[in-house]
Amino acid sequence: MYCGSSAGTDLSFAAAAAELGAALAGAGRTLVYGGGDVGLMGVVADAAMDAGGRVIGVIPEHLVRHELGHDRVTSLEVTDSMHERKARMAELATGFVALPGGFGTFEEVLEILTWTQLGLNRHPVVLLDVAGFYSRLFDFFDHAVESGLLKERHRAAALRAATVSEAMELLDRDHGEVAPKWVDLAE
Repeated sequence: MYCGSSAGTDLSFAAAAAELGAALAGAGRTLVYGGGDVGLMGVVADAAMDAGGRVIGVIPEHLVRHELGHDRVTSLEVTDSMHERKARMAELATGFVALPGGFGTFEEVLEILTWTQLGLNRHPVVLLDVAGFYSRLFDFFDHAVESGLLKERHRAAALRAATVSEAMELLDRDHGEVAPKWVDLAE
């Protein structure tokens, strides 16, 4: 789960985070997220725990003080660096959902999409487009395809969900394997 350490100005962001946390718990899925108890991170974790779900937070030591590592989660893993945090989250996850967020969220979701393109990730990557938050990013992805810098099959790895129920469905669907980037260098 990737999302903001802030709640944002649109109340629908927090509502979607709460709905998603409860839905993950209801489906028996473990929430793996950034470990904070603030912003959308705190909302999704609290909702999952309140619904009886299992929650694993992964947070680097230097952010424990700033993001106030969540003390109610099932398990809070503290890493030495952001790189270790992201690698550990990817190791634990069986799918990825991005709620609205800032630079950190963008960086994390783009990295896991890159890993997918390179054949290092085989799990679904879903951007929950709450209130059209990710619409311009999807426009940019399309622009990259039109510009010949991104192949359509790799663009398709970025799954778009308009609702929590659609995101849950995308997490459970078999998307097959994305052909690694280097397979057809001549294209």
